[in-house]
Amino acid sequence: MDFENVRVFVDVMEHGSFAAVARQRNVDPSSISRSVASLESQLGFRLFQRTTRKIAPTEAASEYFSRVKDLIGEFDRASEAALDLVSLPNGSLRITACTSFGQRVLAPILPEFRALYPDLTLELLLMDSHVDLIKEKIDIAVRFGQRPEGDFISQKLVSRRFYVCASPTYLKTIGTPKGPGDLSKLDCLLFSMPGYCSTWKFRDTHNNTFDVPVTGHLLISHGLTMTACAVAGLGPALLPDWLCQDEIRSGLLIDMFPDYACTATEFDTAAWLIYQKCSYLPVKTRVFIDFLKAKIVTHA
Repeated sequence: MDFENVRVFVDVMEHGSFAAVARQRNVDPSSISRSVASLESQLGFRLFQRTTRKIAPTEAASEYFSRVKDLIGEFDRASEAALDLVSLPNGSLRITACTSFGQRVLAPILPEFRALYPDLTLELLLMDSHVDLIKEKIDIAVRFGQRPEGDFISQKLVSRRFYVCASPTYLKTIGTPKGPGDLSKLDCLLFSMPGYCSTWKFRDTHNNTFDVPVTGHLLISHGLTMTACAVAGLGPALLPDWLCQDEIRSGLLIDMFPDYACTATEFDTAAWLIYQKCSYLPVKTRVFIDFLKAKIVTHA
């Protein structure tokens, strides 16, 4: 039995098409078709009903898939565990995060990580929507908010804090607001996502919370662009710490309400590292988690 053909079959079952698997593997679709045909010949039964437009797994294929999909993972983990004992981390590590986090936080620290583990290939999937970790074979995802739900392991990377900040030039022009309530009178920079662009929430030192309605004529869908617009003096922005701490430290932005916690949705959120449950965490994943935790704590 050619084990690689079984891998191809599992990938086709998970992705639903030969073409999708071919794109992921960067091969011609005909090679995927040949692998499946070879496996069918070895097994002695048909795995897919094929038409010119789609494929459909047979009943036998569904039963076979239910039994071999976990075996593939166990085989890989056994191989990885043995290899980890005799070599430095290698292979491919697929990481997903939002685009701004990738640019602002990951990119600057990758040279050091690459120097430590030159045989490890990194694949960064940077997008502002969540991807299917299993379907896309993601090793590590960075996500924000409350602890994520689902059948995954969630490790807290770092607590997240938000700031309402603006440039010194802007504040000199409009005057320093007396309190968060004054934001309702200002033309704020808004994140163009439902739930983020109409109300900002505040919590004082006595743990009292209140909402402040906000409006603005500039809606932005990208975090780094939001920071740049705030620095350019276009208005107050509600930004997470990793998008504005450097600017606040350098004086490019000013924390307008240092005595208040603030957010657009929920207080006390964090950045989380998400990865699949498994009996053995590959060393390539483990070293990246340890490295990222150490660098984020230093950066914060």
